[in-house]
Amino acid sequence: MRAPSGQPNVAALAERLFHAERDRRAIPRLTAELDDLSVDTAYAVQRALVGMYTRRGERIVAVKGGLTSRAKQQQMGVEEPIYGMITDRMVLEVGEPLRTAELIHPRVEPEIACFVAADLRGPGVTRDEALAAIEAVAPAIEVLDSRYENFSFTLADVVADNASSARMAIGTARVNPRTLDLRLMGMVFELNGEVMETAAGAAILGHPADAIAWVVNKLAEVGEYLPAGSFVMPGAIANAHAVAPGDVVRVELDRVGSLRFSCV
Repeated sequence: MRAPSGQPNVAALAERLFHAERDRRAIPRLTAELDDLSVDTAYAVQRALVGMYTRRGERIVAVKGGLTSRAKQQQMGVEEPIYGMITDRMVLEVGEPLRTAELIHPRVEPEIACFVAADLRGPGVTRDEALAAIEAVAPAIEVLDSRYENFSFTLADVVADNASSARMAIGTARVNPRTLDLRLMGMVFELNGEVMETAAGAAILGHPADAIAWVVNKLAEVGEYLPAGSFVMPGAIANAHAVAPGDVVRVELDRVGSLRFSCV
């Protein structure tokens, strides 16, 4: 889909992704047709897509980091993370199950939800400044759901697709991050009682606050910021795993708490 100028048609690409999510129908990746789709244009598509969400009444409540592990960056052949937006529609209520029929091919991954008490505005935000703005952390599980066939995409594709954002759940525990070392905070991720992943906070760019600082500084490039009262997810602590009806997912963060939900 190209505009008369020959450039990718940002609005049309956003509509394609919006309809794929709405209809729960996987589509070919955008770069199968537009092999010159740049990451900058992909972020423009993402902003247009999120704009479609907000126009139907959704509210942006969080920003999420993606590709925040060195291993994933190497796998994708990139040198920096990506980001996406979370709206209130995507957040599961406490105790609410994940309704897999609402999604295409959901996968789950463990996260740390970081609640912001003060505005975080780039550029130039540092790790210490990011930590100072966070009033609490909580265990979280993100549900990814790429709108692309076979969960297959390039970097530009996943950026345009709002970093595969779909659903997320947050535990009720709230812990002051200054009472623990987020780098050393251990994590256990279980699926149906089986331990699937163990890791520590350092898996996120060496320190979760570094990932938050990166997100905020990247938002500043397009005149955006992270407002007080919102939350940020600095990135997955471990790999994502596919889920289906009947599955039970659980994450536990050392000295923070645990979270579980069922899939129906």
